Amino acid sequence: MDGQRLADDVVLGMVAERLSAAMGRHWEVRDGLAKGPGTLAVLLGADHTGHPAHLDLDFVLDVGRAAETTISDCASGYGATVEEAVGRAVTSWLDTTGSALLELLLQDGTHAAHFAPGDPGGLPGWHAIHGGITGWGTGDRHDAVQRWAVQHVLLPHLAPALKDAFGREHLIGVKAFFGGGEGGETAEVRVAGAYHEAASHALAALDWPRPAEGVSYARTFILLIHPGESDA
Repeated sequence: MDGQRLADDVVLGMVAERLSAAMGRHWEVRDGLAKGPGTLAVLLGADHTGHPAHLDLDFVLDVGRAAETTISDCASGYGATVEEAVGRAVTSWLDTTGSALLELLLQDGTHAAHFAPGDPGGLPGWHAIHGGITGWGTGDRHDAVQRWAVQHVLLPHLAPALKDAFGREHLIGVKAFFGGGEGGETAEVRVAGAYHEAASHALAALDWPRPAEGVSYARTFILLIHPGESDA
């Protein structure tokens, strides 16, 4: 795929359109951001790859308290054109990160799963909202890693590495992207948008499938909420 990065307002327009459809409430591009109902907004963060199909997205729950209520993440897409690739990146973000954020707003179990602080499938001491799990790949086992991720909860395996890893006491985003095949693989965990080496190594050590032919990848996102704010 060749092409120039899309203009910021075009990307934000894609974000606003998809969030409007997902929430059933109007989002629009205004003043350099995608503005949603109430205090909600999405901004484009600092790009750290330079690739036209890579997006850094900052979801802000309260624009008046952005430093405390921003959940940052990044996503990449693929396609024959930049527009198609960016559209896939936005969809991937919405199906994983966005699903956890929408569940935080609605608190009704329709967009993501909840794990209480003491749940064996969660993270000790935290209420966790586990967003969707997307996958893509090639070959007969293109969905092998995604299917594995659906059947195996990640947080208990990442918990030892994530201990004392958080810079604030609420609304921590944890993104996991992993997979590969044909001799190569990737295992990446990002906490609050930043690469976390120990958790990434823990993810790489798990027994998810490594296809001998083709490739298979999965992506998911977990939002950690301080137990005292689990009903926020």
